Amino acid sequence: MWIRKCERDHNKGVDSAIPTQLVSNEEIIPRRQTQKQKQVEHLIGEMSAEKSRKLGLDRRAFMASSMGLATCFLASNKVYGEAFEVDEAETMEPDASHEKWPKGEYFIMDVQSHFTHGLALPFRNDPFIKNMGFDLKNDVEAYSFKNYTKEMFFDSETQMVVISGVPGKELHKDKAGVPLEGARRGGGILPSWLMSQAGRELNDLAGSQRALWQGNCAPNHYWDKAANKPDKPAIIEQMERELNKYGIQSWKWYCHSDPGGSGQGFQLDDDNAMWFYEESRKRGMKRFSVHKGYSYQSRTLGHLANPKDVEKAALNNKDLTFIIYHSALEHGPGEPEFKDPKWYDPKTGDFGWHNVLMDIKIRNPHMTNVYCEIGSFFNVLVIADPIMAMHGMGKNIKNYGADHVIWGTDCLWWGSPQWAIEAFKRFQISDEMCERFGYKKITPEDKAKIFGLNAAKIYGVNVKDKRNPLPDDTLDKLRSAYLDHGGMRSNQVYGWVRADD
Repeated sequence: MWIRKCERDHNKGVDSAIPTQLVSNEEIIPRRQTQKQKQVEHLIGEMSAEKSRKLGLDRRAFMASSMGLATCFLASNKVYGEAFEVDEAETMEPDASHEKWPKGEYFIMDVQSHFTHGLALPFRNDPFIKNMGFDLKNDVEAYSFKNYTKEMFFDSETQMVVISGVPGKELHKDKAGVPLEGARRGGGILPSWLMSQAGRELNDLAGSQRALWQGNCAPNHYWDKAANKPDKPAIIEQMERELNKYGIQSWKWYCHSDPGGSGQGFQLDDDNAMWFYEESRKRGMKRFSVHKGYSYQSRTLGHLANPKDVEKAALNNKDLTFIIYHSALEHGPGEPEFKDPKWYDPKTGDFGWHNVLMDIKIRNPHMTNVYCEIGSFFNVLVIADPIMAMHGMGKNIKNYGADHVIWGTDCLWWGSPQWAIEAFKRFQISDEMCERFGYKKITPEDKAKIFGLNAAKIYGVNVKDKRNPLPDDTLDKLRSAYLDHGGMRSNQVYGWVRADD
C-alpha cells in the first residue's frame, strides 16, 4: 500500500524541514527508507525536541523556522559528512542564519514546477500515468493551483516560476465539428491552455511578472494514422494557437510519450523534430525544454528518454536552445536499478544517461546551446546521499559550466521548494572530492547563476525588476499578511512512500 509522505510523517510523529526519504512521483514503486535516512530522521527528531524545549518553542514552530532547517542540515552532516555549511549557533539563534544566509540574496527562478487540473482531476486516470502501470486514488487539493501558489510563493523564496508542461493533446473540435475553447479542449494533466490561464492569473494578481509557461505541442501530438505520419496541418494549428493565443515561452517535450496515438515516440534528431524546429523557428520560438531521463515514465517508450539524440539536434540547430530536464538522470536513486554499477558507479561518480549528456559536451567543448536542468536531480540526490549530489553537481559544472546549469525543483511533488533552496545555498563539494575528481568549489557567483541568472538570460527576464517587485505586487502583500497572521511553512511532501515504511 502507498501513502503520501506527509501522511506517513503525521502518522509516525515525524516533523522535519527537509524530506527524510525519497518519494515517488508515481513513476516508480516507492523504495524503502535506507538505514542512513532513518538515522538522519531520528537525529532530526532528537535534536529538534531538545532545542525547541530549551527555547520554549512549540516543536512545529521550531521546525518551520530557520533554526529547524539548520538542525536538519546539521543532522545530515553528522550522518553523511560535511556536505552543508551550517553552524551549531544557527540551530538556536535565528539571527545567526539570517546574517549568514539572508533571504533575497539570490534571484530564484524555478523552471520546473507543476500543479494539476484540479477541477476534475484526471491525473491518475490520464494515459500518461496509466502507462507507468499504477492505479492510485485521486487527491485534488494537494496538487491544486491554490496550493501551488501557496507553496511556491508564500512558503519559499522563489521569485519567478516556469509552469512546466506534461504531455497531453488538446482537441481542436468536438464530434460535431464545433471549435473548442478552454477546458473543453481537454489536454490531460496540465494542458497548455491551463498553464497559460494560470500564469496570466499569477501575473495579474501580482501586478508584475512572476510566471512564464510552456506549451505541450510536439511532433507526434497529432497523427494521421491512415498515412502513419504526423498530421502537419493540425500540428501547425496547435503551434500557432500556443504561440499566439496562449503566449507560451518554451516548448516542453517528452520524446517517450505518445499523445497522438502514433504507437511511437520521437527523437530530437529525427526528421519530424527537424520539421518542427523549422516551423517553430519561422514563428520566432527557439526554446525547447526536454524531459530526459526517468525512463520509468513509459514501459514501452522509455528508451527514447536517453539524451543521446541531444548532440545532433544541438549541433545542427545552433540558434536553438535545449534545456535538458533532470540532467538526464536515467533512474532516480529510489529505483532498484540505481544501485547497479551500470547506473551509478561510486568509484567514478557516473550516473546512467547523465554520463551520456556529459560525454556530449566533452566531445563538443564549443557547443553552447545545451543547458542542464536540475529538478529531481539535485534535490533527490542530496536526500539519497549528499556524496551523490556532489558528483552530480560537480560533473554538471565541470563539463557544462556554472553558466549552463539551470535551477528547477519539480515541485509540487516535494512540497514547498524552500528546503531545496536552503540546501543548495549551503551545499558545497568537499576538498577531497574536488581533488579526486577535478570538481570545483561552488562559489556564490556560481549559485547566483544557477538559481536564476542563467534562466533569466535564456527567457529574457529583467532580473532587477523581479528582485525589486512593484509596491502593489499583490503576492508580496498576501505573503506578508499570511506571515503576520501566523502562517508557517507546512514542511509537507506530497510524493508517495510505502505505508508500512
